[in-house]
Amino acid sequence: MSSSSAFFPNSTHLPPRNPWKQLERTHRHLFCNSQPHKHGRQLSLQAVASGATLPINVDYLVREFSGHGVNFEGIGDNCVIKMGLENGSMASLMLPSGLITSYKPFMWHGTTLEVLHTTVSEGEDSEAVVIQGGVSTHLKCVNDVGTPWSPASWFLHDVRGSPEKSIQVELVSVAPQSMVEVRYLVTLQRDLLASEFTITNLKSSSLQLSGSIMNHLKVSTPDATYAVGLQGSNYRSQQPVMSEFSIIPPDYYESRSPTTNQSWTEKTLEGLFFSTWKKKGDMKDETSGDGSEGEEDDDYSQMTEKLCRIYTSAPREFTVIDRGRRNSVDIGRSGFDELYILSPGSNHDWYGKYAFICIGPTMLKPVFLGPGGVWKGAQYLHNPNL
Repeated sequence: MSSSSAFFPNSTHLPPRNPWKQLERTHRHLFCNSQPHKHGRQLSLQAVASGATLPINVDYLVREFSGHGVNFEGIGDNCVIKMGLENGSMASLMLPSGLITSYKPFMWHGTTLEVLHTTVSEGEDSEAVVIQGGVSTHLKCVNDVGTPWSPASWFLHDVRGSPEKSIQVELVSVAPQSMVEVRYLVTLQRDLLASEFTITNLKSSSLQLSGSIMNHLKVSTPDATYAVGLQGSNYRSQQPVMSEFSIIPPDYYESRSPTTNQSWTEKTLEGLFFSTWKKKGDMKDETSGDGSEGEEDDDYSQMTEKLCRIYTSAPREFTVIDRGRRNSVDIGRSGFDELYILSPGSNHDWYGKYAFICIGPTMLKPVFLGPGGVWKGAQYLHNPNL
C-alpha cells in the first residue's frame, strides 16, 4: 500500500480569523426570521453561539458564496451545499447539521459512483424529513467544571477554490460564552474528499476533547466487502455507536426493551468516548458488547458477519474493497488514534437499506487542551479508481 503522502493533501487551512466578525457581517442576512431590534446584533450573535437552529436564508448564501463550483439548494429549514468539479466528481453537505450526504468521485469506467450510503425517511412529524448515514461528526468538549458542548449547528464561513482543481467549504461552530471554536474544512479534489477539523480552546482554563467521524460507505453487500490492511491490529468488540445519523439494523435491539434501548443509547456514546477512564474490570458492560478482544489475523478481512469493533492499533490508512460494485476506497486519518468498524452483516437485501459498512476514525482517550490550545484532526476518503 502506498504511503500516506500519496493521498494525504498538504492541507492549507484558511487563515485564522475572529469568527464573531464574520458572524456580525452575515447574521442579519443569514437568518430569514431575524427581526429588527435595537439590540438585534447582540441577540443574533447569542443565538449563533447557543447553537440555535434558525431558518437559513438560501438567497443570501447564493449571493454571498456562489461560484467556485458551489451551488445552494434549500430544503425546508436546511440548506444543501453542492460541490462539483469539472472532471465530474461531486459532493454534498447540509447546513446546519454539517452532514455530508453524498460523495461521487469520477471512476475508471467514465462516470461517477456514489461512495456514501444515505437514507431519507419521514419523521414523526409528517412534514419532517430524517436523513441518516453519510459522513457525520461527533465531537465533544468538556470544560474544567464539567460542562459539555458539542458542535451541532454549523455556519458557512467561507468558500474558495475552483471547479478545475479543488473546492473548499469552511464551516464554523462556536460554543456559548466562546468556550471553544471549531472549524470544519471540507475539501473536494479530483480523487479525494477531505474532512479536516481545527479546534481552539478560547478560554483561560483547560478543556478535554473527544469524538469520532462516522462514514457510512455504500456496498453491494457486506459479504462482498473486505477491509484490506488491518492484519495485526488489535480490536475490542462493542455495541454499535448511536447518534441521530446512525443507521442500525433493528435486529440489534431485539432483546432490549424500549426503556433499556434509551438508556443503552445514551451510555453507548459515553462508553465509546470515555471507556479508557474505566477500571479494567469494568470494561465488559452494556456499552462494550461482549467485551471480547482479539487481533485481526487476515489482511483481507471480510465483512460478512455482523460485527462492531474498535481497533486500537489500526494503521493510519487502509482500503475497503467491494467486489460487487467493483469499487474501492482508501481511508486515511490523522489526530484520531483508534478506528471504529460496524458491519450489519449479510442477512439483508443486496443494495438495500443495510447494504453498507460504517467506519469511523475515533479517539477513545480524551485530548486535553490548555488555554489557547489547538487540536487538529482529519480523515481522507481517496478514490484510487481513476
